[in-house]
Amino acid sequence: MDRTLANFIRALRNSEVRISTAETLDAFNAVELVGYKDRAFLKRSLSIVLPKTADEKETFDNCFDQFFSIDDIRGETESAAADADEEHGDAEGGDGEGGGAGGDPDQQSRGANAASNNKKKKSKGALSAAEEAEEPDLGPGEMSEAASNLGQLLLLDSRVELTVAMAAAGEAVDLIEIQVFTQKGLYTRRIMEQMGLVDLNREISTLRDSDRVPDRRLGQELRRRRDWLREQIRDYVEKQFLLHADASGKRLREELLRKVKLSNVEHRSFRLIQEIVYKMAKRLSSLHSRRKKVFKRGQLNITRTLRKNMSYDGAIFDLQWKSVKIDRPKVFAICDVSGSVANYARFMLMFLYSLEDVMPKVRSFAFSSDLAEVTDLFDRNSIEDAIAKTLRDYGGGSTDYGQALQDFKKLCLDDIDNRTTIIILGDARNNYGDPRTDIMKELYDRCKRLIWLNPEPRSSWTVGDAEMRKYTAYCHQADECNSLMHLERVVGNLLRSVN
Repeated sequence: MDRTLANFIRALRNSEVRISTAETLDAFNAVELVGYKDRAFLKRSLSIVLPKTADEKETFDNCFDQFFSIDDIRGETESAAADADEEHGDAEGGDGEGGGAGGDPDQQSRGANAASNNKKKKSKGALSAAEEAEEPDLGPGEMSEAASNLGQLLLLDSRVELTVAMAAAGEAVDLIEIQVFTQKGLYTRRIMEQMGLVDLNREISTLRDSDRVPDRRLGQELRRRRDWLREQIRDYVEKQFLLHADASGKRLREELLRKVKLSNVEHRSFRLIQEIVYKMAKRLSSLHSRRKKVFKRGQLNITRTLRKNMSYDGAIFDLQWKSVKIDRPKVFAICDVSGSVANYARFMLMFLYSLEDVMPKVRSFAFSSDLAEVTDLFDRNSIEDAIAKTLRDYGGGSTDYGQALQDFKKLCLDDIDNRTTIIILGDARNNYGDPRTDIMKELYDRCKRLIWLNPEPRSSWTVGDAEMRKYTAYCHQADECNSLMHLERVVGNLLRSVN
């Protein structure tokens, strides 16, 4: 029972319900008191100690109903012949989804031989080609007794025993470790083999070659029930996948999108990319928005301690410790929004403006040739709408970094001081124009930090019309930045370094 609760808590965590070690121990204590007999009482008890927010309570309810449900596995002999061709190939002929080649299901009917007119791939425990050949249905009548354990279980028509056997087999093959949907056929086959598929197939093969009609009739019945059981197990595996691996699959996709080049992201993935950006921003915001509290340990501040204790005639009663005050940075973001780097600018602006709790003083500028401030667009519109308008209004034209730097100097040179961080996003390809490195030097001397993020690999920074070599001399930091992982690292380092 302890393992059952542990697996349930694992499923909750997989569904992004935060559960601490202390809450886990509380859940074990609650189950020890209430037991598993009353399902409703168990659910109410666990809902008190595990979920904390309204969203988590809703997730808990769904997860509990799915985890502690008992599938309606009936002991009926309904044939799954219409779907058995595809399912049989998955379960016995391959390790992944779609492992076998099936026949035409339209030519099969209810109660017909589930394995007729199919050519399957052979694997451990699979029937031979001769056993899959067409055989006339012998109909109802006297049948022999099944010898294999799985055969006897199928003929019992016991929903409870089949459910228990299926769950035990799923636990034995570590079904909770399923990660991707294409493993469904693999785990279906493993569960059937754990339940005794090899012995059942061997018995069916022996019964088919028997001269006695009751034996052949039993063989046909076992084949029909075997294919019906396979369908039930596939449904069970699919439900377990949704319970244990759905969130893991989403996290896997998110992890891949964090590493992929933003220029290669398909438009249909933009919504998920936006969710990832907001999560990253929220994480950085919660990490860096905490003000340092009064320290109760660390390095002693001698001057403040002496001053604080002057009223005690030199006796030290009130110790004062050194602390660091976190000062929020003033950020100027200059983005090249020409076609070659538009996607990078989109997500960098989204990232910066999602950090409003930590960096409330973001001023953004966009250019392809002439540069303009777009801060007001973000003040009046949502982040998505403001980014769309910025790319639409300023994304045309031939890239001219020299003109953009000159425009930036006219707009806000006087606003740059020793608390200012300037972030420039662009490939530094200037179409062989004047790079205006003199303005870069002036910005470098006035600001606290100048960071250049180039989406191109470093090997391309000096190729063709790229002016990156000249600009790098006047940057405090110049990095390759073409993925969300790079962007998160750069912004995280910025927040850690600003004191």
